[in-house]
Amino acid sequence: MSTSTLVPDEFQGAAREDVAAQLGMIWDQARAAPLIVPMLKLAVIVCLTMSIMLFVERVYMGIVITFVKLLRRKPEKRYKWEALKEDLESGNSNYPMVLVQIPMYNEREVYQLSIGAACGLSWPSDRLIIQVLDDSTDPIIK
Repeated sequence: MSTSTLVPDEFQGAAREDVAAQLGMIWDQARAAPLIVPMLKLAVIVCLTMSIMLFVERVYMGIVITFVKLLRRKPEKRYKWEALKEDLESGNSNYPMVLVQIPMYNEREVYQLSIGAACGLSWPSDRLIIQVLDDSTDPIIK
């Protein structure tokens, strides 16, 4: 192999047409390199290890799903939701304060619908604030 090129001297000349022979020679030189073969072996071991891990995970999940279906166990509910109850003593203080902001910009067709929907919420009126944020440039809408 010459020092001026990375291509072996055998590639120059008549052997150019034989691609298989050239690839065979490249492979022989790569196998002789002290770094490439150990790196390839390491890559194969890593791939095999990851494949085994995926297989074990699939088998484990299959076993878990089978037991769940056989034993008919349902996931446990941690939080039990209850609706707010009316308390005559505390009045509406059980409800949190709610701020509804309605942004608008030149929306002539929907402003009545939006404001009407916000005013029609089923929430205590002393615990509800409705703000209309109108940045319209049309003086008729404002």
